[in-house]
Amino acid sequence: MKFVFSQNYEIFRRCMIAARKEAKLTQQTLANSLKKPQSFVAKYENGERRLDVIEFLLVTRVIGVDPCDILRKVEQGISEASCEEEI
Repeated sequence: MKFVFSQNYEIFRRCMIAARKEAKLTQQTLANSLKKPQSFVAKYENGERRLDVIEFLLVTRVIGVDPCDILRKVEQGISEASCEEEI
């Protein structure tokens, strides 16, 4: 299996997984709402594929989370990770 993410993308991926779980959605229910196969969700959550901006916006809409909130969490995670690297 080939992974297509950097450390920063890993932070994004974790935020998306957390948002889905906080919304109490399974990969299958999210995929059904997106009219995509479950493997679509599994692949971006497992890092086998990336989400483009349009897909990101659609997923956040279905999850019911503000995309700006996700981006703020990603930014915070990246900032904290870079601070840890400097120590």
